[in-house]
Amino acid sequence: MKSYVIAALFACTASSAFAQCPAAPDHSLQLSELITSAQIATDERAAQAISNRMWELWADAPDARAQAFLDEGMSRREGYDFAGAISVFEDLIAYCPNYAEGYNQKAFAHFLRQEYDTALIELDKAIALSPNHIAAISGKALTLIGLQRDEEAQVALRKALALNPWLKERQFLKGEMPATKTDL
Repeated sequence: MKSYVIAALFACTASSAFAQCPAAPDHSLQLSELITSAQIATDERAAQAISNRMWELWADAPDARAQAFLDEGMSRREGYDFAGAISVFEDLIAYCPNYAEGYNQKAFAHFLRQEYDTALIELDKAIALSPNHIAAISGKALTLIGLQRDEEAQVALRKALALNPWLKERQFLKGEMPATKTDL
């Protein structure tokens, strides 16, 4: 009987340890619509509301466990516990390796520690999973600026601004703004 109880406890522990993260919610249509709205927004206030909605979608984790990791990591980062935040984001990534926001948030914590090379690696992973993740693309531009790789930074910045011309990062753009749909 004792061995049966131990086996049952092991099975419960193992099943939670090997629980798989479900697929992230598919917000691609909503994000596409928001990108279009940002491109045709007539002022910064309207564009900010659109950006806030994008953040809500990016921060919508695949399940409650992933959401708890994301929220905890962001809370630690906001409290300047960057090492703790990175550790929690690593747990999130281990659990949900296909969730772009885990990489983006981990990159941001590394960026704040001025660990630009590491941040860039994480941003590239986020962008590979979510090619129109404007925050990751603009974060990549800022990270490349931190690495003094200005030409590459300008390419990333132009890509981000083509998706949302109202980004605050536009102040770092050299030359003219990319054309938006309203310019066509």
